Amino acid sequence: MQFVKYHAAGNDYLVYHDDTPFDFSTPAISVICDRHKGVGSDGILVPVIEPGKMLSVRIFNTDGSEAEKSGNGLRILCRYLWDQGIVTDEAFELATKGGKVHCQVLDHGRRISIAMGMAAFPETERHAVDVDGMQLQLNPVSMGNPHCVVFVEQPTETLARRFGPIIEHLALFPNRTNVQFVNVVDRRNLTVQIWERGVGYTLSSGTSSCAAAAVSHRLGFVDDQVTVHMPGGQITIELDEAYNVLMQGPVCKIGRYWLDQECLSQIG
Repeated sequence: MQFVKYHAAGNDYLVYHDDTPFDFSTPAISVICDRHKGVGSDGILVPVIEPGKMLSVRIFNTDGSEAEKSGNGLRILCRYLWDQGIVTDEAFELATKGGKVHCQVLDHGRRISIAMGMAAFPETERHAVDVDGMQLQLNPVSMGNPHCVVFVEQPTETLARRFGPIIEHLALFPNRTNVQFVNVVDRRNLTVQIWERGVGYTLSSGTSSCAAAAVSHRLGFVDDQVTVHMPGGQITIELDEAYNVLMQGPVCKIGRYWLDQECLSQIG
């Protein structure tokens, strides 16, 4: 069983690179992604490449749940497809559970640009909620997957780890949610810490960057071009008047891994 590992702004994924069907169980996915007992990653990407059909991908979180969309994961998949000679530097389309995206490989695979679709805002755009004794303003938004943007004076890992898992499981979000803790630096820059649904604390997230920029722009805090700064790196976001989001960010190849069957014998 082979995987190719990449990271996108510190958010790392394994791409399944094998001729046999991907049929791993939820416990197996968790072991493979475990950083001490397995290969280690923030998730697994499974390309679906069928003649005559649009390229598509399945995205698995570390807890085995399947995600609708992942901005960093999609950039990584684009790089993988480019490395395999399946796509070129011409624009192409890719299908996800969270909708179709338009992709282009730049800078010899080092950067990827993806039109991520439209940010969708609910009818009630803000919710004042007591979370672990602190009053927070929650700003839900969808990028094809659920997000909740929380503006704070100083985003920290400690803050994300404390409040992220609580917000993720609030009844307000029946399918759970990704959570972004955001500080507006100026009209073109945001700093963000992220709690990712089904993964936990993570160094960066593409769809989280899109969500943070979209909500910040809708509230008048930033312009239509924003750089999102996260512990793992930076992603640039552009928004049009309809809140269609264009994301651009880096990808780095780490290496190829062969998973031994013995690894999966730990399940139990």
